[in-house]
Order: sequence, then structure tokens, then C-alpha cells
Amino acid sequence: QVKLVESGGGLVQAGGSLRLTCTASGRSFSRYVMGWFRQAPGKEREFAASIPDSSTYYADSVKGRFTISRDNAKNTVYLQMNSLKLEDTAVYYCAAGSTWPGTKAEYYNTWGQGTQVTVSS
Repeated sequence: QVKLVESGGGLVQAGGSLRLTCTASGRSFSRYVMGWFRQAPGKEREFAASIPDSSTYYADSVKGRFTISRDNAKNTVYLQMNSLKLEDTAVYYCAAGSTWPGTKAEYYNTWGQGTQVTVSS
């Protein structure tokens, strides 16, 4: 069973950038579909991006601003977030699963603890 730890969250002004990192422990990282989700206060958890292998998928709300990538040699997945908006404020969660393409939370069975991203005006 893989374990996930996120880092890189913080406070940033609108228009700024952050890079989130998710490091996995355990074996066979390259076999996992990896995803990033987010949950804003009072809202349901929503899909942001996934990376089953070399292909990537994005929610419309982040497309063109966020980039997901993975380094299988380092057991790590990243989420580069540019042009951040106030509405990007949320707790961001990393997740690991086995169902392609990983655009729904129900496809994942392992979650990290989350990292807070706050975008200020």
C-alpha cells in the first residue's frame, strides 16, 4: 500500500504561482494513476488533474494554468499552479489509484493528508 505526503502549499497573491509536491512511499509507483483534487470550504472535493502515465487530464477550471507531472524515479508527482485565482483557494489532496484516467475521486483508494493553498487579493 502506498502512502502519500503532500507539501508546497501556502499563501500567495492572485496571479502568483505555487508548486505542490506529493511524495509516495511503497513500491510500484509507476503503476499508479496519480491525481490532484481540491476541496474549498463548504464545497465538495473536486478533480483538478490526473496523470495515468505520460498522458494528462485537467478540469476545465484549471486547464491552461496548472500542469501535472510525475517523476517515477523519485516516486513524486507535482502540480505546478500558475496565474492563481481567489477561487483556487482550497485544501489540495494527492491521490493514488488504478483506474484510468482518474478524473473522479471514486477511482482512488489512497489519499494524502492535504496541503492548504490560499490565494489572496
